[in-house]
Amino acid sequence: MAAENVTVTVTGKRQREENGLSDHPGISAVIPGWFSEISPMWPGEAHSLKVEKILFQAKSDYQNVMVFQSSTYGKVLVLDGVIQLTERDECAYQEMITHLPLCSIPNPKKVLVIGGGDGGVLREVSRHSSVEKIDICEIDKMVVDVSKQFFPDVAIGFDDPRVTLHIGDGVAFLKAVPEGTYDAVIVDSSDPIGPAQELFEKPFFESVAKALRPGGVVCTQAESIWLHMHIIEDIVANCRQIFKGSVNYAWTTVPTYPSGMIGFMLCSTEGPSVDFKHPVNPIDENSQQSTRPLKFYNSEIHTAAFCLPSFAKRAIGSKAN
Repeated sequence: MAAENVTVTVTGKRQREENGLSDHPGISAVIPGWFSEISPMWPGEAHSLKVEKILFQAKSDYQNVMVFQSSTYGKVLVLDGVIQLTERDECAYQEMITHLPLCSIPNPKKVLVIGGGDGGVLREVSRHSSVEKIDICEIDKMVVDVSKQFFPDVAIGFDDPRVTLHIGDGVAFLKAVPEGTYDAVIVDSSDPIGPAQELFEKPFFESVAKALRPGGVVCTQAESIWLHMHIIEDIVANCRQIFKGSVNYAWTTVPTYPSGMIGFMLCSTEGPSVDFKHPVNPIDENSQQSTRPLKFYNSEIHTAAFCLPSFAKRAIGSKAN
């Protein structure tokens, strides 16, 4: 199917609100055949990719789902007009959101993933031989099915026998989890707009803390220091009140995300000490023997991810202390 010349304003990364989205959300009428992300979450700027072919387009119960072949980043998954991943740079997000927490604690056994329906986080969790159980709660089954069809190298994570898929609301799932169930919780969330707003608020973090064992860790998507410092400061302030262990902000570069970077909030519960900046559970050596070597993560970049520019260090530090 050829790209059509359609104008659309997209509102919010992965958000699921319906604002008159076209049949092909994000396809630009200004530059025919190009996909552009335009949002009040990053006003005054847009990142564009040339569309070679639209491979899939449908509306699920929650959002518009599209996959297109780009000229330079391979296949691209788009939800409600917002890029979720591309074949070229997904490693920088999936590997970091997973290994920053899991390499910071010894022998993680039980892991919960909230969101992450593309399977990429599962693929990375599977590298850890100590893990015995992986639960994932994803609200939209179409995202899982489309990822398996068009992104098999990402969705391969679902093939691990340790994985149990729960289709449903992540907030409700967490509330029902018995206290102290998990060693790690990884929250692959959207921006704090619409349904995802709950994933950035204090009650959600309290549910996460309750679900973790003493010294357990959480890693959640935590926005860009270039675009959303006010949101990050609120997250840090909330987490500092709830998590009595460590509270840290780390970041990675993802060219196809707004501003070219994305951050992570890493916290631990009271109990055995966790030093996120110095990983105690390295996977570098044994991981390279796997069928898919690591593309982005290593122990050096793990530590470097916590080094912040001065402006961010001041703002985050003032809230963390």
